[in-house]
Amino acid sequence: MTPVALPSAGSTPLATISPSAIPTTPPPPEGRVLGSNIVAFNNDTMPLMSSAWVDNGSGQTIGLLGGAATWFTVHDKYDGARARWGNYVAFGGLDPKIEYTNTPAGLKAATIQAATAAIVELYDPNVKLIGKATHTPITVDGHPGHELTIKVEVKVPKLKETYSNVMAAVIDRGDGTADFVVADIAGSTPDWITIWRAKVQEIKIVR
Repeated sequence: MTPVALPSAGSTPLATISPSAIPTTPPPPEGRVLGSNIVAFNNDTMPLMSSAWVDNGSGQTIGLLGGAATWFTVHDKYDGARARWGNYVAFGGLDPKIEYTNTPAGLKAATIQAATAAIVELYDPNVKLIGKATHTPITVDGHPGHELTIKVEVKVPKLKETYSNVMAAVIDRGDGTADFVVADIAGSTPDWITIWRAKVQEIKIVR
């Protein structure tokens, strides 16, 4: 499955705003793929999995705030037409709607929530999970985090995949916020799992 100045003392009064003016909501923050990195809205970075991975768009909301995603095609035109199936990695800030506290239990709980949201977005609420999730405490750039991995059943006509590996990690930033990274790796390409873990270890958090 990514942010007004006040008048100084003694300045002239503020101009009256016309009642007909409609207040606008600022657009949500966005991450981007820049060079060989995914750059979150908070300027934290994660290296691309490899040069074969391509930009899959900014403004990703799969458990993210101000994130961006990358894509690697595994099966092109598997339906004999235009359907593609591939691997997906997104990185950004943790969605503030997800409860988060910087404790081992809090990191685990946030990772479960974010991973669940990602799986629902990538698949659907009724997707079948295979086995139990694996939980691992991690440290990234000197910051505590938590990794979750789970297999998801895949049943798509004409597609030669039976499951996918979903991996997610929440990493504390040290300022009361966290980063979130999620991957969906086809069962037929397990080598990317090891690479994903290595790239997670290369995430840089701006202090």
